[in-house]
Amino acid sequence: MKQIPAVTVTLNPAIDQTLSVPGFAAGRVNRVAESRSHAGGKGVNVACCLADLGVEVAATGFLGADNTDLFEASFTRRGIADFFVRIPGRTRVGIKIVDDRTRQTTDINFPGLAPEAEDLAELFERIFLLVEPESWFVLSGSVPAGAPDVIYARMIELLQDRGGHVVLDTSGAPLREALASVPEVMKPNVEELGELLGRTLATPAEVRAAGESLLARGARLVVVSMGGDGAVFIDREQALLARPPKVEVRSTVGAGDAMVGGIVYSLIHDLPLADLARMATAGGAYAVTRVGPGIEDREAHRKLIDQVEIEFLK
Repeated sequence: MKQIPAVTVTLNPAIDQTLSVPGFAAGRVNRVAESRSHAGGKGVNVACCLADLGVEVAATGFLGADNTDLFEASFTRRGIADFFVRIPGRTRVGIKIVDDRTRQTTDINFPGLAPEAEDLAELFERIFLLVEPESWFVLSGSVPAGAPDVIYARMIELLQDRGGHVVLDTSGAPLREALASVPEVMKPNVEELGELLGRTLATPAEVRAAGESLLARGARLVVVSMGGDGAVFIDREQALLARPPKVEVRSTVGAGDAMVGGIVYSLIHDLPLADLARMATAGGAYAVTRVGPGIEDREAHRKLIDQVEIEFLK
């Protein structure tokens, strides 16, 4: 099989149905101004970004066999290689209610499908076939019912044994279980990292110290996103704070995934940390200006890269 430089794994994908509801309020009649549906899930979103940036990418995980159309159409349009395991049932729906007046997004997530033991075995077989030395794997998102919390840890061990690299973007028990397997790159948000360490992280200095504790466990790069305040990027040589440019926020859905796409793109192209931070931060800033995954307007994205502010942390 031809080597594919980037592979994303999405255990719990979703069809993201985004409803634009101006002045949304619970307990009242709300009127939908616009409705759009997209193939989603964290790894799927990352794959869309990478494909739009010109990176050859494959996507795997679990899809419900009864409603694959949106996913297959998106993969075909972007040239994403489809290695998803189809399992009985329908992929879940995630409803995103976007209020253009308040710039807030309300998520309503349905439960996902529960893969069986044979489905898990099939997924590991596909990952085994895809991994090559120096290939990058993105393991991201929640773990569905039926899959153990240690599943990412087991994947990391398989990938590293065969010379692959791993970016991990998850939270809670799956993140805690994966630490012992030493993912090379980690991208928690500030709340997820605080939960992992059992303390609130209020300043960039505290975030840096927390990220360095993950480097001490063996990670190569830690990126901690802080929403509109930017992100802290820490490797074994330096740390910096990247502040995004001011943009008009349409939806925050997928912003972290666009950051991961920028990280992986930069790692594949061996960019220095400051350029990686600009690329990733611009991806997140671009994502919040629109509804749906990917970076389809490359020129708009390039302009945002130039506007990212970098502060090196002492």
